[in-house]
Amino acid sequence: MFIEVFMVLFTYFFIVFIIGQLLKNNSIVDIAWGFGYVVAALYSFFRGNPFMQKSSFITVAILIWGLRLTYHIGRRNIGKPEDYRYVEMREKWGDKFPIVQAFFKVYMLQFIIMFIVSLPLTYGNSTSIQKFQWFNYIGILLWATGFFFESYGDYQLKKFKKNPDNKGKLMDKGLWSLTRHPNYFGDSMMWTGIFFVALSGWSSIWIVVGPALMTYMIVFISGVRLLEKKYEGRSDYEDYKKRTNSFIPGPPRKNI
Repeated sequence: MFIEVFMVLFTYFFIVFIIGQLLKNNSIVDIAWGFGYVVAALYSFFRGNPFMQKSSFITVAILIWGLRLTYHIGRRNIGKPEDYRYVEMREKWGDKFPIVQAFFKVYMLQFIIMFIVSLPLTYGNSTSIQKFQWFNYIGILLWATGFFFESYGDYQLKKFKKNPDNKGKLMDKGLWSLTRHPNYFGDSMMWTGIFFVALSGWSSIWIVVGPALMTYMIVFISGVRLLEKKYEGRSDYEDYKKRTNSFIPGPPRKNI
């Protein structure tokens, strides 16, 4: 099953790569990110143990998360210029085989990451141990908590930005007063939840590599780190950092 999902995701990203080059816009890969997991979930579901306890929950959970994320990013990005991150990459590559570099450093890199992160869902959909055990229910709770933080955090931020009075201001209310990155925290929790739901015992503990890689990428590579760098030096953000946890939610601290 793992080899099959590997090939399915490779094919998916190759198609996305072709579309990106035709549009001359590599940020299409951001829109394709969430939907790639939907593809992996549906394939492993129908090729594995469909309509069983674990596989059904995992697949529905991934469909809810992946389709919401695809819609959220698609609505934000479609019709707009290429994201600044990919523009900077193009400028850095110059004439040094930019299409080849994009293929390996953008599309294939994300393909490998997605395959590793999706290991719990592939295992959970294909394992013969489909009956829930006590720790699987912890996974359901973690996933639900994560989905709330990600989806409601995105909603609060979107609503905040729609208000013209908030232009140039920082969002520090609601979930954003508990953590500076509620959506990223939620993403990490959801994948940790999928891991616990897919888990069938100590023999399958190795699938923890999925949520571990996702959390590492979110915190140290693509999510938290980039945003923190973007706002670095702003006095209002420095004040926000002093009173608000970076990742794991907690009560606001009083400024000293």
